[in-house]
Order: sequence, then C-alpha cells, then structure tokens
Amino acid sequence: MIRLRTGYLITGIITGLLLLLSFFATIPDGKLHIVFCDVGQGDGIYIKFPDGKDMVVDGGPNNKIISCLSRHMPFWDRTLDMVLLTHPEKDHFNGLLEVFKRYRVQYLVRSDVKNTTEGFDALTKLVKQQSISEKFVKSGEIISVGPSKLSILWPSKEQIASMNPKLLPDSGQSVLGASVGSVHLNDASVVFVLSYGVFDALFTGDADSHVQSRMLSFASISMIARTDGIIELFKVPHHGSKTGMTDDFLQQISLKRPGLTKLHSVADQKPLAVISVGKNSYGHPAGEILSLLKTHGFDILRTDQTGEIEVTSDGMSWNVKTGR
Repeated sequence: MIRLRTGYLITGIITGLLLLLSFFATIPDGKLHIVFCDVGQGDGIYIKFPDGKDMVVDGGPNNKIISCLSRHMPFWDRTLDMVLLTHPEKDHFNGLLEVFKRYRVQYLVRSDVKNTTEGFDALTKLVKQQSISEKFVKSGEIISVGPSKLSILWPSKEQIASMNPKLLPDSGQSVLGASVGSVHLNDASVVFVLSYGVFDALFTGDADSHVQSRMLSFASISMIARTDGIIELFKVPHHGSKTGMTDDFLQQISLKRPGLTKLHSVADQKPLAVISVGKNSYGHPAGEILSLLKTHGFDILRTDQTGEIEVTSDGMSWNVKTGR
C-alpha cells in the first residue's frame, strides 16, 4: 500500500514538473518566431510574436498544419490571436477548416475577395458560427502586434474592386461584367511585411509577376522603404512558380538594391528565401526562379527538402532551424 502511494506521489511530482517546465517554456521570450510548416504543396505558417501573441498564415491543402501547431504551442493553449488568409484557394485554406474547429480564433484577416467553392463556403460558415471577427485589409494598412507590425502591401482597393462586382473605389456602384471567375484569385493575395526591430520578412501568398509591377508602383514601395528597404526573409510567391517574380521585384527587396546600405547586425547575414512546396506536377520550384534568387544573393530553403523551417529574430540578428 505504501509502495502504491509512493508511486502515485512520484508520478504526480514528475507530471507537475513537466507542466511547470512547459509553462515556463511558453513565457514570451521577446523574440519573433516564424515557422514555415511542412504542409506539402501549399502554404501554412505559424508566427509567435515577441509579446507572446500568435498568428497562423494560411492552412495548407490538408490537416498537416495541426501537427505543426501542436509542436509549437502548449497542449493546453487552444487560442490563436489571429489567422490571416492570403487568398481563398484550397492549397491555402483547406487546413484552416480543422484549425477553426480545434482552436478559438480571435480574428480572421483577409482581403474582401471570395471563392464560390464548397470548401470556402464551409470556412465562412465556421467563421460565422464561432462569431470570429473579420478584418478585410488592403494596401497601406498597418496592424501592430506589440513591438512588431504587419504592413499590408497588397491588394490595392482598385484590385479588390476589379474582382468584386459589388465594389468600386470610393463608391457603392457595381462593376459591369466584373467577377471573381474572370480574374485569378492569386492576384488578390494579401502581401505584407512583418517587421520587428530592423528585421523584416516579406510574405507574398501567391501574388506573382501579374501584379508585382503594380504592387511596387505606389504605396507599397514606400512602405518597404520605411522598413529600411531590405528584406531579410522572403517567402517566395506561388511555391516557386516560374511566373512567381521578376528580376525588378527582387532588385527592389534585395541587398543588391542600389543606394541602400544596411547599418545593422543583420547586414552580415545573407537574406533567406523560403519556398513552401511539396510533391507536385507543376514543376515547382522552377529552375529559373532558383537561379534568379541566387543571382540576387539569397540563400534558399525548401520545405520539401528540409521539412519545417523556423526563423527566430530578436529584432537585430536572426537564426534558422530546420527539421521535421
């Protein structure tokens, strides 16, 4: 009887210590953590901000993002402060169906563009059923999260209006003949820069060369300039598609941009390009895109080769960890 009670006591102590260690491990460490989850052919990203708040960017084509979240969130934490959906295509939103079922999401951030598929309809119904607040964003807006901020570069209000028959810039009139089906949903991807200190990460969804010239032509480029004009971390558009980006676009964000000098500790680190990709029949990532990234001085990591990719920054320096 004494042996049984001693066993219970030891088990209780070990369990308590594990819970205590897990609790201390979740205390905000003042660093920005960006995890590119290995979700296959799609995008799924978990971000923990320096103040402890967190966000998911897209959910991938399946439920693999759930196992990624379970590795980076304590088991008792069932709340996500924010989910950002770059655009309503299944390789970006399918996994969010399970995320919304398993976690209490405070805010859903997206552009005001819809998809008529059953999957996206199911997602919007879940959002309504759970009374999740929605924020529709466009270029020029800034979302602050503690000491870090998200600067929205795209889509512009004109781009949203061209894809939404109910909207016109600065009016409530309809656009004759306009429909989501006539324009590729990738063109409305939410593109944003996440900044913490002098560290800047550019997230592009699937916004590729079709819209990049417009993206860089007005407020977007000035917003990038505000972050000192140089991107340390670059989420490559559209899984490395050959139409994913232009030489001019990379020139605007890379360390080789004329006239710009990074006067910080991160200047000694090569910028990192991350490609979220899985087995596919599209030829992603394209060889010409890989060559272009190397020409502009980027190191390259791919989720299909390394599994998860975690980038951690204290606002000055940053480091990378990979592994499944």
